[in-house]
Amino acid sequence: MQSDLSSKPHSLTVARQGTAEWITYRERGSMTLLRIMTFLSLRCGRRISRGFLYLIAAYFFVFAPTVRTHARAYLRRVLGRDPGAAERFRHLLCFATTIHDRVYLVRGRFTVFDICVAGVECVTEALQRGQGAFLMGSHLGSFEVIHSVGRTQPGLRVAMAMYEDNARKVNNLLAALNPAALPEVIPLGRMDAMLRIREDLDRGMFVGMLADRTLGSEDARQVMFLGAPARFPSGPMRAAALMRRPVIFMAGLYCGGNRYRIVFEQLADFSAIAPAAREAAIDAAIDRYAARLEHYCRTAPFNWFNFFDFWRN
Repeated sequence: MQSDLSSKPHSLTVARQGTAEWITYRERGSMTLLRIMTFLSLRCGRRISRGFLYLIAAYFFVFAPTVRTHARAYLRRVLGRDPGAAERFRHLLCFATTIHDRVYLVRGRFTVFDICVAGVECVTEALQRGQGAFLMGSHLGSFEVIHSVGRTQPGLRVAMAMYEDNARKVNNLLAALNPAALPEVIPLGRMDAMLRIREDLDRGMFVGMLADRTLGSEDARQVMFLGAPARFPSGPMRAAALMRRPVIFMAGLYCGGNRYRIVFEQLADFSAIAPAAREAAIDAAIDRYAARLEHYCRTAPFNWFNFFDFWRN
């Protein structure tokens, strides 16, 4: 896969700050409405039920000013100009589509989609080692489409280390549809989280993490991202370095219609890094993560779903 060296961010500093804005967001949506939408999606099929997504996107476009403001700020950066109303609506519609498609993916209806995969050989190589690996994703595109394709790979088991509170309603609904289809979740912020991650890795499992949000109070590396300084948490890469595991970048990009593109790229391999070189290797891995994330944001600009002030000082 072609490397985009021009998008490599310029490192600035290591910073701390207060509680992150996204943690305080209350999950929106009614469970009753979610159940109705799920029923209609499974009964009517994807093409017909997609009509409701326009109403949902229109609701957020009109009645969610905070989301609208932050989404517009992101689009202005990634497009290099002020986005039009149609582009801002398309952004919200893309987000609604990836949530809607999770219903079909969890139920195993893969034939509904046209999915292409690039870079799977680095996953296969890590799987053959049998020592586990970290999959570093982001709030870009759909993790569910990545996990669904992974379920078809013999021997591949994935646990997701994440904060659950911001999407508990949707996750509970999907678990009711097909509990066996959802990955094991390791709740971050608990005392035993790192122990559970190590245990899963030692069993040859992959551990997925979304590495594009900080809690606000932990160590973070500040880099140039889409033209302005942004903070990326150092914890995920530090965990991979301390546990001496490879790190693979992942993204499941929605490409319109029923098309998805999954990409995997090797970011780092900490298995043979000397302790004296560890900090430099962590910094380099965060820089490369931010660079590849920026590259794919520019490749698929309407797939970025971090609807908060990502660049706040």
